[in-house]
Amino acid sequence: MGHHGSVPDPAEPQIQPTVDPLEIAALEIERHVAAAGWDQNPRLFALVPTAALVAAEPGLDGGLQAQDLAPGALSAVEQEGLEATSSLESLLGRLAWPPEVHGTALTVERMVVPPDAERDLPEDADAALEVLTSHPGRRDIRLVVAVTRAGASVCLLRQRDHDRDDRVASGPDLAPGIVHALRATFED
Repeated sequence: MGHHGSVPDPAEPQIQPTVDPLEIAALEIERHVAAAGWDQNPRLFALVPTAALVAAEPGLDGGLQAQDLAPGALSAVEQEGLEATSSLESLLGRLAWPPEVHGTALTVERMVVPPDAERDLPEDADAALEVLTSHPGRRDIRLVVAVTRAGASVCLLRQRDHDRDDRVASGPDLAPGIVHALRATFED
């Protein structure tokens, strides 16, 4: 007598819930920032162990969910009052984190254009930006880049054209320059 269980359909994507604390924190940050809409300035978050945060602020434990109680869970603490700068590298180059911070995350919006769009641009920076901004192949994206002091990284990418939680791309190094710059904030 055979067992008649359901066989997964290979055409159906099998969604596996994540258990990685860094990935969970990055997803929570991405959804939090996405709720505020588009055209935001960069936002920076310190990632601290949830257990340490609750120990320091016992009143927080009432709002915890199951993933917050998992070993190694990380909580994001937004760093308010970032100074305005035209260079992320400059901003990140001045950052250093205390030992209590186990990771950091940055959200940033970017405009992406096809490679051929950058040919024959005007020399004037404002005119060049105008040409790129009005290009029909332009795509607006938001990146969430999160790293830990131990070297792990998660990058999430949301396109304005596909602005849904289930359409966020993920990978460890979708933005290698930002990953490197964030890791450098932990170097002595």
